Amino acid sequence: MGTRIWSSDSDNTEPEGTETPILEISSSELYNQFFSSITKTYSKHKHCSILLQLLQQMYKSPELEFQLEDPWVLTVIDRDHISLILQEYHDCPYMIHMSEDRTKERVASTACWPKCEQELSEYINTCKRCQKSNRKHGKRYGLLQHVEEPKHPWETINMDWVTGLVPGGKEKL
Repeated sequence: MGTRIWSSDSDNTEPEGTETPILEISSSELYNQFFSSITKTYSKHKHCSILLQLLQQMYKSPELEFQLEDPWVLTVIDRDHISLILQEYHDCPYMIHMSEDRTKERVASTACWPKCEQELSEYINTCKRCQKSNRKHGKRYGLLQHVEEPKHPWETINMDWVTGLVPGGKEKL
């Protein structure tokens, strides 16, 4: 059980009232309004309107690798829809600016479009918040330098410069 990891090997009892911690909760706010706006664009798009007609007529062919689920063929046509999906699955407070792989995985469960992975990579790699907080883009630290052992006391003095601390001690924190 998940709760056993907190007990010692000799302790076989389960702590009462404890549950396995929740490691992740995710949500998307793409509501029915978003999906209905996509279905409205089908009639405007030449290929989607033909595909939709074929699927509604229950035309079955091995060449067709699409299926009609509820009233939707899940496709993204408009640039606005793509932008909304990118924002929702990366910038939304619930998604907390996840990594490129995790964002791609989540978007793939909802939508796909030509050059999807390339656009996702570009969007995430140009996200200002991710660039500021991502370690690989931060200041590089130098290599540690070997310091010779001093022969006399106070021959070598090292100092660390710490800046940006809150003045006034721990009660100000």
